[in-house]
Amino acid sequence: MNIKSKTIKELEQLCQEIRDEILRVVSKNGGHLSSTLGATELIVAMHKVFDSQKDPFIFDVSHQSYAHKLLTERWEQFDSLRQFGGMCGYTKPRESEHDYFVAGHSSTSISLGVGAAKAIFLKGEQKERIPVILIGDGSMTAGMVYEALNELGDRKYPMVIILNDNEMSISKPIGALSRILSSAMAGPFYQRFKKNIESFVDNFGEGAHYMAKKMEESLKLITPGIMFEEMGIDYIGPVDGHNLKSLIEILQIAKNLGKPVIVHAQTLKGKGYQIAEGKEEKWHGVGPFDLDSGDSAKKSSAKSATQIYAEALLHLAKHNDKIVGATAAMPSGTGLSELIEAYPNRFWDVAIAEQHAVTSMAALAKEGFKPFCTIYSTFLQRGYDQIIHDTCLMDLPVVFALDRAGIVGEDGETHQGVFDISFLRAIPNMTLFAPRDEKSFHQALSFAAGYQHPCSVRYPRGSFKETSLPESTPFELAKSQLLRSNDSDILFIGYGNGVGRAYETAKLLDKEVSILDLRFVKPLDENMLKTLASKHKKWFVFSDSSKMGGVGSALLEFLSHEKLGHVEVVSFEYGDAFITHGNTKQVEESLGLLPYQLSNTIKKLV
Repeated sequence: MNIKSKTIKELEQLCQEIRDEILRVVSKNGGHLSSTLGATELIVAMHKVFDSQKDPFIFDVSHQSYAHKLLTERWEQFDSLRQFGGMCGYTKPRESEHDYFVAGHSSTSISLGVGAAKAIFLKGEQKERIPVILIGDGSMTAGMVYEALNELGDRKYPMVIILNDNEMSISKPIGALSRILSSAMAGPFYQRFKKNIESFVDNFGEGAHYMAKKMEESLKLITPGIMFEEMGIDYIGPVDGHNLKSLIEILQIAKNLGKPVIVHAQTLKGKGYQIAEGKEEKWHGVGPFDLDSGDSAKKSSAKSATQIYAEALLHLAKHNDKIVGATAAMPSGTGLSELIEAYPNRFWDVAIAEQHAVTSMAALAKEGFKPFCTIYSTFLQRGYDQIIHDTCLMDLPVVFALDRAGIVGEDGETHQGVFDISFLRAIPNMTLFAPRDEKSFHQALSFAAGYQHPCSVRYPRGSFKETSLPESTPFELAKSQLLRSNDSDILFIGYGNGVGRAYETAKLLDKEVSILDLRFVKPLDENMLKTLASKHKKWFVFSDSSKMGGVGSALLEFLSHEKLGHVEVVSFEYGDAFITHGNTKQVEESLGLLPYQLSNTIKKLV
């Protein structure tokens, strides 16, 4: 959509049309709502001033890029947002040339911008291209941002960074004064005046330089941008993120400065949808809802694994004051909000800082506490060095509770929790286990609370797969539970949520099979596995995890070590590919992992 020639009035009307379309589609499909509504004017202004076909447009996190998608020839496809086979909820270069980079995890944008700026410099394209970054204030809480700013302030590459501040963190009196000062400091008159003063004081020695520097610092002290200025990055703001005319003028100034500049824009979350306006967490990411009332569509009555985790940990924390915990900006999503409310001095949201979460919990473990580090599987990837170096190397008893393990549905490739078994299993001193249902989850956490080594427990998004298998027994280290035993040649081995899938698949077969709840993938129940290898020659593995380095791989390593080569292992874990977005059932069907598909596959194999 070409908006270069549109008037301010036409652009304001376009913003309303964009919001209406976002609301229509997200109310039907679910998605990220409040942040992307709030960023609408910012994105329209970006497209008015810059060119997304030439200038790298980098979003952080890109769930706030819906307006960008609508402005870049995807209006007709927007109805398929987050649907299987449809448009991704994040920027995705394979989807459009206007999407510069995949951005599902936070705080990568300024590093990407620095890299892009270096490439632009090396290609000699500084006059034609400039990186443009839209970063949400939540993303500014991660250390990677400051690593990038540190280099950017030194290198001085031209770059425009738009800070989407939707938390109203700057007080109004200071903000009003600062807006006047910042607009003046960003203007061409001030920039020319500054250069002339610098040239003038060069002729008067070190004392004049000192006095000029002190005067400039005094002026900056009454603006909120002093930190960025001290890092060598120009600052403009705070500005009204919904005043389109002002935004376009300021972005044009920033573009022409020829150096790195941060434009601090204040926006209102949920702007244009009164029910969601200002509600920080409830309307951040939503399922389908009624547009008129804001009421959510009916959800499953089954208790989610996250709910079970919160209830179980709350019970343990009531009876053990050594239990503490942290999450990284996901208190509601991980269920830890209840514990933070009940025990604000023992449970913490440390912001988008997974590395810090892991290392700080390691220190608490060193001091004799029992930390539960509660993080989505996909986000634990960001704290990998800290798990190895700060936790497992010293054999500290931190519990890593991994929510959303397995396929997470509509968030897609960037969020699928498929790698944790593969990357944790390789670490010395680490123990891995998983529950299969509500009762076993309580038992698993009771085991974890008393375990004096690093360990990880994984559980799915939503509810566990229902089973009618024998009741779970208490967890013991490296002990599996044999749920069904017979003389069949076939053994189904389930891990975590895979136990339910194994049971559902077994019901569709015309022959009896034995079923094992593996429980521990590290260490394995070697005695049980040796016994089962003598009876069952065909093992089928069910687990919501990557095949490479996963549960099947652990079993094959064991069989090889024990020279039990007569056992054939078939793993129904995920193949060596990133898994697309969409309804979880549709995604599983595309991978051939629904029980009816698995039963047909097994019938052919046996």
